[in-house]
Amino acid sequence: MEQKGVQLDRETFSCCICLDLLKDPVTLPCGHNYCMECIKVHWDGQDGTGVYSCPQCMKKFSPRPLLDKNTMLAALVEELKKTGLQAAPADHCYAGPEDVACDVCTGRKLKAVKSCLVCLVSYCEKHLQRHYDVAPLKKHKLVNPSKKLQENICSLHDEVMKMFCRTDRQIICSLCSVEEHKDHDTVSAAAERTERQRELEGSRGNVQQKIQDRQKDVKLLQQEVEDINQSAEKTLEGNEKLFTQVMRLLKKRSRDVKQEVRSQQETQVSRVKELQEKLEQEIAELKRKDAELEQLSHTEDHNEFLHNYPSVSALSEPTDSSSIHIRPLTYFQDVTAAVSEVRDKLQQVLDEEWKKISVSVKEVDVLLSQPEPKTRAGFLRYSQEITLDPNTVNRQMLLSDGNRKVTVMDQNQSYSDHPDRFSRCYQVLSRESLTGRCYFEVEMRGRRVHVAVAYKNINRTGSGKESGFGRNNKSWSLNCSKNRFWFNNIETPVSGPPSSRVGVYLDHSAGTLSFYSVSETMTLLHRVQTTFTQPLHVGLGFGFRLGFGLGFVSVGDSAEFCKLK
Repeated sequence: MEQKGVQLDRETFSCCICLDLLKDPVTLPCGHNYCMECIKVHWDGQDGTGVYSCPQCMKKFSPRPLLDKNTMLAALVEELKKTGLQAAPADHCYAGPEDVACDVCTGRKLKAVKSCLVCLVSYCEKHLQRHYDVAPLKKHKLVNPSKKLQENICSLHDEVMKMFCRTDRQIICSLCSVEEHKDHDTVSAAAERTERQRELEGSRGNVQQKIQDRQKDVKLLQQEVEDINQSAEKTLEGNEKLFTQVMRLLKKRSRDVKQEVRSQQETQVSRVKELQEKLEQEIAELKRKDAELEQLSHTEDHNEFLHNYPSVSALSEPTDSSSIHIRPLTYFQDVTAAVSEVRDKLQQVLDEEWKKISVSVKEVDVLLSQPEPKTRAGFLRYSQEITLDPNTVNRQMLLSDGNRKVTVMDQNQSYSDHPDRFSRCYQVLSRESLTGRCYFEVEMRGRRVHVAVAYKNINRTGSGKESGFGRNNKSWSLNCSKNRFWFNNIETPVSGPPSSRVGVYLDHSAGTLSFYSVSETMTLLHRVQTTFTQPLHVGLGFGFRLGFGLGFVSVGDSAEFCKLK
């Protein structure tokens, strides 16, 4: 009771505006007390209305009352401070709209610090003290403040719900367990909680493991970002050097052309001037001769005329001017035409190579590899048009249909010599290189057809083991007719039905290469998981030559890249 009196004193001598002990207290005509500064600020906000009210009882005053310090009340507050009176609870100790209020406090309620699941009451720190001091109350279950305590009361029996019905998956009271739920599987709420707690711990363990896995993934991605940035900077630096070399080469060639033109200009101008000087000398000689002839023509003495005529009339051999052809503004036009042709070819090469560069840049794929499609429609999203490179095809194979089809022939075809051409193996590579995700299909006719992917630097002139698809570590090959897969000269049997059409899916960055039998459905024949270190080219093969003749190959066998929509 004494403690309650102290609390009453605190509330009595506190300003309801600032919630602190009264400072320079003033008393309004209605009898309520405030700090002088607090009520002044409050009334300043009401200036202009002509009416001033008490914040507690809302009684109105007009005009604004004159305020004088209540000296007696001020002295009492100072005396109570000396005897141990403390400031009123700070504003943050009182319960707000979002807080759980103490159910025991009267008047303005303090925040609850605990809720009792037995009493179904929430307590502030002061009113909770009995649960720490009284022995029977110490056994009560205290939890963090909750606004849902009344939800623990059964609406039918007004009793605390301490049971759990597993049949209906709901919390019930003891009376419910013997009435509405009497034939159900019921246990105590504590027992159900224990079991669910074990499940929760297991789930939490899984969640924590996933957190650790995701944290590892985040670190991998962070490393990937660094690697991408480093790779991009290194690529840009290397490309800058390459383009600089190209520009230096072009400038050198420009200087060479300029030097050649200047040299030829000097030579030809010298020749022209030499001829010009010779002609000018002849003109002078002819003018002198003309003067002599004119003088002789005026000679009156016939004997003197005849005597001098033979020596004066003789002319020197003139310069042949028939070879002089004037071509205004046509000199060096062939040089300009040749340079223009170089420019056009360079532009064409740059345009073609830029497409490859652009595709290579766009196909840069980071750690986040997409899952392999499950349907043919999914694969077709990555379909790529493939054509065959005439510079690689064996001479005894014919390309047709826009270089999409190849057929084994019984005679050599008229292909020009090229270092990329397969000489012993009946094979051909695609013109396009593959780096990202792509899909293509091959339609086959014959007994010995191989569909493969290979690095561009695969041997072209060696034996079957050196240059044959699948017989080395630079190519991966599926023997479609015999359902055999080859890599590094190791043969692996392939399951699945033979098919005249084979689909190939490549995810270069993920290192995935899959072969499918394509009919009404798609059946996986073989999948490779590896690391590709270079761009790949599609290869079509039909065997290889043994000495002279065809060897392991059949004339008429063919393979064609399908047009996919």
